[in-house]
Amino acid sequence: MPVSQWKDALSRTRRVALARLGSLLGTSDLDDSFWEILEASLIQADAGSDVALAIVEDLRKQAAANGWQERQETLEALRKSLEARVDLAPPSAASDDRPQVTLLVGVNGSGKTTSAAKLAHRLALDGQEVLLAAADTYRAAGAEQLERWATRLDLPVVRGDEGGDSAAVVYQAIQQAQRQSIDTVIVDTSGRMHTSHNLMAELEKIGRVAGKAMPGAPHRTLIVLDATTGQNALAQAEGFSKAVPADGIILAKLDSSAKGGIGLAVVERLRLPIIYVGLGEGAEDLVAFDPEAYVDGLLADVTAHPIQEESSARQEARPGG
Repeated sequence: MPVSQWKDALSRTRRVALARLGSLLGTSDLDDSFWEILEASLIQADAGSDVALAIVEDLRKQAAANGWQERQETLEALRKSLEARVDLAPPSAASDDRPQVTLLVGVNGSGKTTSAAKLAHRLALDGQEVLLAAADTYRAAGAEQLERWATRLDLPVVRGDEGGDSAAVVYQAIQQAQRQSIDTVIVDTSGRMHTSHNLMAELEKIGRVAGKAMPGAPHRTLIVLDATTGQNALAQAEGFSKAVPADGIILAKLDSSAKGGIGLAVVERLRLPIIYVGLGEGAEDLVAFDPEAYVDGLLADVTAHPIQEESSARQEARPGG
């Protein structure tokens, strides 16, 4: 995935929350004001107050210990700190069994159905045989949306009746995948609020039924979060991770968000890795999470506009300069 796409996707976050970092890091005076503005910028990017404070305190200690004065020293330390905080390795595959069953969970509007289709497309491009399971039986529109994606991407899909048993759809999909030697089943579940006990109980039922259809299933459960909702997404993720054993996060709609720092908060609070991110509306725009590219996207304008050098160049261009 080109670095430019990450920079484009995180441009709103940079404009809204991190715009001051260029001039901030262009100063050589690391006074209290410097650290306060850095912390405020990280909070505005939705990294979370705890994360922002921890980053600033760590950088202050490094600056004092090493006698930093230059912008570049602080910038490089900030970059390393951000990368380290999101660089959490995804869990290894539990088994080599086929099919591998991946369950996608999340609230309505999080981008779950679209992410299911894009993930299936991504795996198909890697040479896997993929089956989609439209287990959102509460919303006919959800199943229809997944079917449209499946038709567009030439992928098979199993769908149940509206208002039917979503767990039965999952059972049927796994059985069909076993008969047809399909590699992966991607399950799109009904959108639900993490605070709804009944809906969470149904999600647990889907997990149990999947295990009956195939021991060990589901092999992976991913929580789909809408990056545009910022800290609200974090609360949702906490609720889902308590209800079902989650293996990672899909951070959808990152390209539409001014709160791109939420990735830092999610990993820090939940200790779950970000597996994929949505960087656009196209079928190919669900990409594997890349910590270095993510941080480059957050700090792109800081490195692209070295304030001190630009100021000097302007002075030299003046008459008599």
